Amino acid sequence: MRRRQAGVSLMGLVAVLIVLAVIALFAMKVIPSYMEFRAMKNAIVSIARDKPNATPAEVRKSFEARSNIDDFETVKPADLDIQKGAISFAYRKEVPLFKGVALIIDYSATTAQ
Repeated sequence: MRRRQAGVSLMGLVAVLIVLAVIALFAMKVIPSYMEFRAMKNAIVSIARDKPNATPAEVRKSFEARSNIDDFETVKPADLDIQKGAISFAYRKEVPLFKGVALIIDYSATTAQ
């Protein structure tokens, strides 16, 4: 009575490693873009919380100071949409994955509730 061995074959292991490599490549390309977005969103939320009655010029100056500290360049202070009680921005980011293939992500954030 021989028992049949159970486990992962070499081809199964190679297939799993390929899938993990693709996921890792995707994550390494997308995460920096998302982290920059989160830094910009946190900046406008912080500005809106700390200076609720600031003028648009003050908001832009505060955003520029935060962009210098946090080193984000995608959204400039002039790109901010400042309405009464809300600061927002929106932009499109193209993340190249590999030759001829890119991922397009639409980011938008607002402090309006």
